[in-house]
Order: sequence, then structure tokens, then C-alpha cells
Amino acid sequence: MEREAVTIRFPSDLLAKARSLKEGNESLNDLVIEAVEQEVRRRRGWAAHQRIIARSEAVKVKTGIQSASTELIRSLRESEDRYD
Repeated sequence: MEREAVTIRFPSDLLAKARSLKEGNESLNDLVIEAVEQEVRRRRGWAAHQRIIARSEAVKVKTGIQSASTELIRSLRESEDRYD
């Protein structure tokens, strides 16, 4: 993986909290990288969730809301023709 140097400015209270939470042999750089990776995954997941919702709404508009199939399934299960 190629590395690129950047300068990031943190509020001093957040930096102090981060330093207090990092593990003994963990660098602040490692902590920040892990946090950014988690946030990227979270945002990708949220974007996928939003796409799923939008697509399901589009399907509802196109097909309408489907009626419940519970009664149909019950009647099929109770039907004597079921085992023929």
C-alpha cells in the first residue's frame, strides 16, 4: 500500500482523548488509520443501505404493495390435494 503524508489538525481535547485511549505500543498514526478505515466502511454501508431503500421504494411504486400471503399459505397447507 502506498503511503502519502498529510497534515491533519485535531482539536486539542480530542487529541488528548485519542492519546489516552491508544494502546501502549500503538502509534497515534495507527489509531487514526484504524478510525478512518472504520468510518469509510460505515459510510459505504450507509450508502448501500440508502440504495436498497431507494430501490425497494421504486419497486413498491412499480408493483404496488403486495397483499399478505399468510391466508393463502394456510389454505394450501390445509388442502387435501397437497399430498397427491
